[in-house]
Amino acid sequence: MNNILDIKTPAQAEAGALKSDYGLDSHGLTNLRMVYWNLPTEALYEEVAFRREGRISRLGPLVVNTGKHTARSANDKFVVQEPSTDENIWWGEYNRPFSTDAFNELFARMQGFLQGRDVFVQDCYAGADPNFRMPIRVITEHAWHSIFARNMFILPTTNEEYRRHTPEFTVIAVPSFKSMPTIDGTPTNTFIVLNFEQRLCLIGNTAYAGELKKSVFTILNYLLPLQGVMPMHCSANVGPKNDAAIFFGLSGTGKTTLSADPHRGLVGDDEHGWSDDGVFNFEGGCYAKVIRLSSSAEPQIYATTRQFGTILENVVYDPVTRMIDLDDESITENTRASYPLDYIANAVPGKMGGHPKNIIFLTCDASGVMPPIAKLTPEQAMYQFISGYTSKIAGTEVGLGKEPEMTFSTCFGAPFMVHRPAFYADLLKRKILKYGAHCWLVNTGWVGGAFGVGKRISISYTRTLLNAALDGSLLGVEYRTDPVFGFQVPKSCPGVPESILDPAGSWPTPQAHAQKYRQLATRFVENFRKYEKDCPPEVVAAGPHV
Repeated sequence: MNNILDIKTPAQAEAGALKSDYGLDSHGLTNLRMVYWNLPTEALYEEVAFRREGRISRLGPLVVNTGKHTARSANDKFVVQEPSTDENIWWGEYNRPFSTDAFNELFARMQGFLQGRDVFVQDCYAGADPNFRMPIRVITEHAWHSIFARNMFILPTTNEEYRRHTPEFTVIAVPSFKSMPTIDGTPTNTFIVLNFEQRLCLIGNTAYAGELKKSVFTILNYLLPLQGVMPMHCSANVGPKNDAAIFFGLSGTGKTTLSADPHRGLVGDDEHGWSDDGVFNFEGGCYAKVIRLSSSAEPQIYATTRQFGTILENVVYDPVTRMIDLDDESITENTRASYPLDYIANAVPGKMGGHPKNIIFLTCDASGVMPPIAKLTPEQAMYQFISGYTSKIAGTEVGLGKEPEMTFSTCFGAPFMVHRPAFYADLLKRKILKYGAHCWLVNTGWVGGAFGVGKRISISYTRTLLNAALDGSLLGVEYRTDPVFGFQVPKSCPGVPESILDPAGSWPTPQAHAQKYRQLATRFVENFRKYEKDCPPEVVAAGPHV
């Protein structure tokens, strides 16, 4: 906010109470009007209301609108190319090179732009495991982004901890600042630029809060594997016997919904690491899609949309009654709720679990041909992990329409992976073999036909199948070998119709299903060719046979 009239704001008197000794001048940010250090959520609510950044809905959630950008701007992300990291980075579609000189020029203009303005600072941590926890700093132009940082990351617990906080990586988000394509070489005025040498991430011309969390995830995806930790775009939970399970999947495949199981403790819903001590959450909160959220199917997540402290991003509400409408997609399909993890009643307090007993790869198959669940060998698991097949659901990225778009996102999170895919796959395979995890492929997409003809599989069927896999009962049933992909498909599961377990049976004709299935398998083979040279022959052979 550019407070040119120097009006006193609600939390101005407390702005420096939790100030770190490591000041903003260390980042080259000087001549600021006011720095609001580590304000609690309540004080930030007052600042949001004062600055008209959002509105308070019924029972207390904050409703905000992100403007033009209602999803990630994948084409506007860059990584600074410099000698210390150059050889490790998977340069290409997702990690576009940005020169050091261009970065310094961009940052210098951002520093000048912020002079005389207010900024909000949250000093926090990424990573629940104390052995791998990274101190980070999130500097934002908007007060509501500061609440988002408090929700999504792990907070210090004492005033002294705040005072001594020294960040190892800093994210600066200024939505009102634009890049200059003719000078900076960016395709648009929007940018997300990571600099591993300077330990800085700059974000501009987008208010979509997902850029904050995914930038930190990308940072950890580069740093942690160098320490032997497997970073994963997955949710995680633990059963009553401390049996951990992890759920890989892109946005829209059901990671958040399926891991929020009232009978299992929730470790986290999106980003985790797997060290030699087990699984740990990178975050302190959840960032769930809430479009058409159901109080019956997703009661725990639904309840958070009625709680103080939750941020509702681009959710439609009535300004008179302050009632929200989770079914209204007029702003975007990608409506989101950000809330602290402990808003989920059965969340694991320490955000850590043991070594996974089950690994689930979630795919949303919009072609409607894949079985709802299949058991994978370790080699098949590596093939599916590297392939990362799913369908992008409307709204999760800029430019997506209403119809799902088939995609192969390697490691189930290619936009956030910095090392080469084979590097992550090898690390995951070693952990699967060392700790004896069972691997499953679960389709949360369509049955009875492709999108527009069939219907999306019932979440109750998916939960039933998952429960049987997680409690071990599915291991004892009879299986058939899939004729195309070679994985094992259960012939029966109590509570799930056979027509669901065998997708061909729910299509108008088996021939129509077989033709579509072969088409999908061909896409798998074509996609995997770019990874074959880096993969062992047994992993290449674990793919489909057309």
